[in-house]
Amino acid sequence: MPSNSYPSGYPERGLTAAQVQKRIQAGQVNTPPESPTKSVRRIVLENCFSFFNLIFFIIAGFLIAVRSYDELIFLLVVAANTAIGIIQELHSKKKLDALSLLSSPKAHVIREGRTLSVSTGELVQDDLVILAAGNQISADARVVSGSVQVNESLITGESDEISKGPGDDLLSGSFVVSGKCTASLTRVGAESYAAKLTNEAKKSKKSHLPGMMRSLNRLLIAIGILIVPIGVLLFYRQTSLLGLSVREGIETTAAAVIGMIPEGLYLLVSVALAASVARLATRQTLVQDLKCTETLARVDVLCVDKTGTITQPEMAYLGLIPLTDRVTEAQTERLLSDFVSNMEPDNETMQALQKALKKDGARKAARVLGFSSETKYSAVSFGPEESYVLGAPEFILGPAYASYQPAAEEAMADGSRVLLFAACKPGPNGRGISSPVPLAFARLKNPVRETAKATFQFFREQGVTVKVISGDNPVTVSAAAAEAGIEGADKYVDASTLETYEDIQAACETCNVFGRVKPNQKKLLVQALQEEGHTVAMTGDGVNDVLALKEADCSIAMASGSDVAAQISDLVLMNSDFSSMPAVVAEGRRVINNIERSASLYLVKNIFSLILAIISITAVFSYPLTPSQLTLMSLVSIGIPSFILALEPNEDLVSGKFLRNAIVRALPAAFTDLFIIIFVLLFQQAFQISGDEISTITALLVTVVGFFMVWKVAKPVNKLHVGMMTGLILFLLFIVRFMPGLFSLSPLSFGSYLVLTVFILLIPSVIWLLNKALEGLELLFDRATGGKYAA
Repeated sequence: MPSNSYPSGYPERGLTAAQVQKRIQAGQVNTPPESPTKSVRRIVLENCFSFFNLIFFIIAGFLIAVRSYDELIFLLVVAANTAIGIIQELHSKKKLDALSLLSSPKAHVIREGRTLSVSTGELVQDDLVILAAGNQISADARVVSGSVQVNESLITGESDEISKGPGDDLLSGSFVVSGKCTASLTRVGAESYAAKLTNEAKKSKKSHLPGMMRSLNRLLIAIGILIVPIGVLLFYRQTSLLGLSVREGIETTAAAVIGMIPEGLYLLVSVALAASVARLATRQTLVQDLKCTETLARVDVLCVDKTGTITQPEMAYLGLIPLTDRVTEAQTERLLSDFVSNMEPDNETMQALQKALKKDGARKAARVLGFSSETKYSAVSFGPEESYVLGAPEFILGPAYASYQPAAEEAMADGSRVLLFAACKPGPNGRGISSPVPLAFARLKNPVRETAKATFQFFREQGVTVKVISGDNPVTVSAAAAEAGIEGADKYVDASTLETYEDIQAACETCNVFGRVKPNQKKLLVQALQEEGHTVAMTGDGVNDVLALKEADCSIAMASGSDVAAQISDLVLMNSDFSSMPAVVAEGRRVINNIERSASLYLVKNIFSLILAIISITAVFSYPLTPSQLTLMSLVSIGIPSFILALEPNEDLVSGKFLRNAIVRALPAAFTDLFIIIFVLLFQQAFQISGDEISTITALLVTVVGFFMVWKVAKPVNKLHVGMMTGLILFLLFIVRFMPGLFSLSPLSFGSYLVLTVFILLIPSVIWLLNKALEGLELLFDRATGGKYAA
C-alpha cells in the first residue's frame, strides 16, 4: 500500500529525490524480472559440468588409474568443445544484453514537478507515473487523475476493455488501450500482482521446448540410461570371459562409452543457436526466446497487420468527402478540428488528423470517449445537445451503412482509410453512442513501403502463405495488399460478418485478407490456422495485436510500436523495418537445416557404437576400438565438417521430425560401419592378423565411412565442399604418416594394407545397397501408415 509519507505538493509534483532514495534503501524498487540471458557464472558452470562432461571425467579417472595416458587424447576435444561453447555463449550474451538495454521499457514519471523518462526497473513505490495508450502497466497503481481503457487479458484471460478513473486500481501486467492518466504506484517489484502471478506460474510451469531440442533431450536421456548397464556388462564380458586385463577392459569399455555419447551434437546445437542469436542481433533483431529460432524456421503461415508492415506507419490526411448539405465542408472541417483537438494522440490515425487539423482555439469538450479496438470509434461531447463520433462507418451506422457503402468503397479503392465523422447522441446509460447523423467521410492513407513487394515475393518463393489481418475496412486492406504484391489479395472478408468460430475456420481456408478484425478475432484466426496444422508467425506493433502475438507460434513485434507488444513477443525488430524479415527467416532456416544434417554425422558414430557394444557383450570378440581412435574419427569425419556445414546458407522450409530425419540419414553409414567391422574381425580369425593391426584397420575404415557420410550430407556439392573434403583427407593422411601414436594407430603389414584397401573399395557399394534398402522400407512403412509419420 502507499506509504502516506508524501512530500509537500504530492500528487502534483510527485516524489522528491530524498523520498526516492529512501524507498530505494527500503527495497521498495520495481526490480525487473530475471534477465532473459544466463549469467556468466551459469554459462561457465553449465558448459563445464554438463552430464556428459561428468561421464568423460569419470572415464578419464579410470584410464588414469590404470595408467592408460595415451588414451586421454579425447579430453583435448572435450576441453575444446567446452571452451567453444563458453566463448560463443558469452559472445551472444554480450550482444543480446546490449540490444536488450536499448529495448528495455521506459516510464514517464513525475518527480519534483518534472516529467522524467526512466527505466521501469528504476521506479519506486509511490512514484507518480503517466500512462497512455500502448503502455504496459509495470507495477500495481491507483489512478490519481485522468481516465484510461485497460485490457487485463494478459493476466486474467478476459479481453474486455475496462474503464479506469480516479481512485480505481490498475493491475501490473495489464496495458492501456486508450486514454491517458496519472497514477500512483502502490505495489512494486516482487510485491506486484504480475510478479506474484509469474512466480506461481514458474512453480507449476513445465518446460516447453520446440521439436529439435525436445528430441535431443530425449535422445540424451535414453543414452544416459543405457550407458551405465552397457558399460558394466561390457567390462565384465571383456575381463571375466574373454580374458582381457583390467587395463585392456577399461580401455575398450571407455571406447564403447565414448562412442555412444553425442558429445559434439549438443555443443553444435547450443553453439549454432547462440551464433544465430548473435547474428540476428547484428541485424537489429532482439531474440527474447531462444526456441523461436527453430519455430521461425518451420513457419508456413505469416500473419501481418497492414499499418507498419505493408504500409509505412506515418499516415497522411487527404481531406473530407461531404455527406450532407446541412453544413458546408469548411464547417464540417472546423467541427472535426474541435473533435481531434480534444483527443489523445495515442494512435497513428489521430496523430495524422491532429497534425492537419488541430488548432489552439478549439473548444473544450465536456466528455471524451477514447478510441476502442472493440467498438472501432471514438466520441466527444460538447454538451447535452452536441456530440460527435469518428470511426469505422459500418460499426457506427450498422445496417444504415448500406446506403453509404458505394461512396465509401469508391474512396477506399486506392487503399485509403475512410472514417465516418457524424453527429450523434449519447448511448443508453451514457455508454457508447446512438442516432448517428453522417456529416462526412475523412480520408487518410499510409503509403505502401517501397520494400514491401520484394519482401512478400521472398515469402511467396519460400512457400510461406501471407495472411493480412487488420482492423481497417477489407476493401482498403485488399487494395494495399494488392499494391504490395501479396498473393490472393483479392480474397478478402469483413471479419464483422464472422459470427462463430466455425465461420472463422472456414474463412481461413479461402481468404488471405481479413478486415474489421477485433483483437479477440485476431487471436481466434491464429488458433484456427494452428488447428489446420500450420506453424504461424504473427507480426504486430499495437495493443490490438497483443492477444494474437501471445497465441502465435512465433511472435514478432516492431520496436516503434506499443511497449506491451514488444515485451510479450519472441522477436523484436529494433529498426521496425519489416523488410528485414526475410533475413530473419532465412537465418532460422539456415541454422535448423544445417543442425539437422550435421546431427546425422554424430548419430552414425553413436548408432554403430551402441550396437557394436551390445554385440560385443554377447559375442566372442573384444570391442575393437580404443578411445583415442574414436577421437580421431570424431575429429576428422564429424567435428570439423559439421561446424563447417553448420555455417552454410540454407533457406529450405524445415519439415518433418528432427530426430527421425537425422536417424534415417545416419542409418546406412552406421550399419556400413557395423558390417565392415564385423567382417574385418572375421578376417582376423581367418588370417591371424594382430589385434593392434585390426584395431587400426577398423579405426581407418570407420573414418573413411564418415567421409562418405560427409559427402552425402554436403550435397549439393560446391567448391567449398570439395575443398573441405580434400583438406580432411590430407589431414587424415598427415596424422597416419606423422602422428600415428597420438591416436593409437599401429604400423600395418602388407596383408593388412590389402585388407584395408579391399574394404575401402567395398564401402561405396555397401552404403548404396543399404540406402536402397532403407528407401524401400520407408516406402512400405509410409504406405502401411498412410503417410502419417512421413518426414
